[in-house]
Amino acid sequence: MATTFRTAVVRSPEGPDAIEMIEVPLAEPGPGQVRLAIAGAGVNPVDLAVAAGVFHRLGMVHQPGHTGLGWDFAGTVEAVGPGVGLPVGSRVAGLVDGFDRDFGTYAERLVIAVDDIAVVPGNLDLIAAATVPVNGLAAAQLVDLLGDGAGRRLLVTGAAGAVGAYVIPLAQDRGWRVTGLARAGDEEFVRGLGADFTTTAEPGWDAVADGAVLQERGVELVRDGGDFVGMQPGSVPVGVRGVRVRVVVARPDGARLATLLAAAADGRLPTRVHAVLPLDRAADAHRAFAGGGVRGRYVLRP
Repeated sequence: MATTFRTAVVRSPEGPDAIEMIEVPLAEPGPGQVRLAIAGAGVNPVDLAVAAGVFHRLGMVHQPGHTGLGWDFAGTVEAVGPGVGLPVGSRVAGLVDGFDRDFGTYAERLVIAVDDIAVVPGNLDLIAAATVPVNGLAAAQLVDLLGDGAGRRLLVTGAAGAVGAYVIPLAQDRGWRVTGLARAGDEEFVRGLGADFTTTAEPGWDAVADGAVLQERGVELVRDGGDFVGMQPGSVPVGVRGVRVRVVVARPDGARLATLLAAAADGRLPTRVHAVLPLDRAADAHRAFAGGGVRGRYVLRP
């Protein structure tokens, strides 16, 4: 077996051109950990921000050598540490969180805590599964902050995007009356999720789930005393008129992820793969994604 593996990093974060592939030593999993061979890693907006140095400038990254790229993944367990009952060969998906790290999921191998992963249902492809963890967990944790809707009106901005498309069904399950805000060309998709649809929104909503990162403009849409939950780590909009403002940063939760993967396998949550590219083309994926208008994820395959 090889003693090293390839992973994508940035040393001087200046955008896609700064992404490079390096070889790092293969590590054995410790207690409560597994090592897996990655089948696919999703490309998310947060990855573009890391590569561009956004979080370095916010003082959230202090790596002296290089910074790892990639947050979510799906793959196959190839080694387990002491105390792990998950069999070798298990198909799993998961999320690596935190900005200040020298490794990521844009890689051939990954060592991770078993509690941070979930088994992928047999009828869900690993490439599709790789698109679920970051956005699914962010949406679920956002809806947890909103709580039960009891028939109240929720506006989801960016409703056709990766997070917004998960918020819609999860919020409906909690009793919210959901309207999706998106471009006219996304109406069929958003209504297909069971939501009402609008291309423009007037103020007065009981709550806003800000998948489009409108920030202060999104807060303005909430009625006095309502709720706003955003998606921008490191930047929390100011609450006004008694609006309660909170921000979600997706965190690992293997048990919750298992329910999301089951919902994806059953078709209750959409999995949308825009394109699959080799790991070596991570920079190309970033450039294409930054161009906008993508509905679905780019997935990198080692």
